[in-house]
Amino acid sequence: MSKRTQKILLLVAAVLSVSWVLWSVMGGNTGVSQKLLSYNVVDGTMTTVDLAVTKSPDATAKCALKAMNDSYAVVGWNVITIGPNGEDAGSENGRTTTVRGELRTDALAVTGVVENCWIVNPA
Repeated sequence: MSKRTQKILLLVAAVLSVSWVLWSVMGGNTGVSQKLLSYNVVDGTMTTVDLAVTKSPDATAKCALKAMNDSYAVVGWNVITIGPNGEDAGSENGRTTTVRGELRTDALAVTGVVENCWIVNPA
């Protein structure tokens, strides 16, 4: 292998390594996690979703919730906001908060889920 080829391979390896580290630190960790606790199909117009959201106590997060029918079609959608907490709120010194989101539905749902959560205002 020529010295030029070795330098190119070394450069490519370095770029890939730096890219992976940046993705791991910045993009791979959103700073928020969520866990579906339960859902309740109230009737054909309303479904509730209970979830636990873990984030920095000072951060504000949003979570997208959806209700689906028996064909997996989305019949309800809502984005809820989880604001900052005091250290005495929730659990884990304010890191984990339990919230209930309400979803208006167009038809009878059979399930409610958390689609995703993200930080909108970091601590």
